[in-house]
Amino acid sequence: MPNRVASAPLTVTPPVTDNPSRQRFELSVQGAEAFIDYLRDGNILTLTYAQVPGHLRGSGVGTMLVKGALQIVRQRHQTVVPQCSFVAAYMARHPETHDLLAAHCQKR
Repeated sequence: MPNRVASAPLTVTPPVTDNPSRQRFELSVQGAEAFIDYLRDGNILTLTYAQVPGHLRGSGVGTMLVKGALQIVRQRHQTVVPQCSFVAAYMARHPETHDLLAAHCQKR
């Protein structure tokens, strides 16, 4: 029996980018664009709406988008108001992101 080496699929996470002129974080996957709209007030970003193209829903693209957007926020020492229900649900499931919540959003 020949010795076969299984090749695992290469998984590369495309980068999430900030597009300040459109006030949104963007992620391009398979020629389509997922995004999170935001409103900026100083160092506070209100994440208002997330959109993932229909054919990519359920594939983890939304999670990659939120995770990448929050990494950018963290690198810039900013905070967020998760107005979008998808972002809010992600942050509720990931306590390591709670320090990114704007002061008025944190539980006391």
